[in-house]
Amino acid sequence: MRVSRIKAEENRQAVIDVASRLFRERGFDGIGLKDLMEGAGLTQGAFYKQFASKNDLVAHASRRALESALHRWLAAAADSPQDPLGAIVAFYLSMGHCAERMDGCPVVALGSDAARQGADVKASFEAGIREYLEMLGSWIDEVDSEEPGSKAMTVLSTMVGAVLLARAVNDERLSRRFLQAAAESVLACSPSDDANEGLRQ
Repeated sequence: MRVSRIKAEENRQAVIDVASRLFRERGFDGIGLKDLMEGAGLTQGAFYKQFASKNDLVAHASRRALESALHRWLAAAADSPQDPLGAIVAFYLSMGHCAERMDGCPVVALGSDAARQGADVKASFEAGIREYLEMLGSWIDEVDSEEPGSKAMTVLSTMVGAVLLARAVNDERLSRRFLQAAAESVLACSPSDDANEGLRQ
């Protein structure tokens, strides 16, 4: 039976959504096309009607994962407009976020994989990372330059590195210490005197 253009596009978007989550859980090379398509409720045969290659899907899924992460940042910031940086720190540098393999930050989950990919995938990551930096810069009073400020870059590097390290160890206490130390360092950059209130968990 012939699939309508609307249904075909819905199927394509479903594959991108599923891939954005499964890649974060297993890595770009940790899952094959058959399992990806099954995850979206489709057959492997439909893949090449929707994507030029797996690399094409990787680029689209990376973009989707970063968009999803950015929406979480925006939602957290909107819930705490008086201290958006504190709100981001509270969710990002938490044990709950560490446990979110499929829905957590794609830079943590896939950054090392992205470094080995082609220009299209790196472009997706670069766009998402620049949006993170722009948002962080606006919260720590670095909005004067077209290029990301050093404070925003330090904050993002600290947060991403802390979650990566917290996920990499078995010792839960050590994981928490990585997150707490990073939170203290990041919140020291906040212009809010009450920023550390969000750290108490």
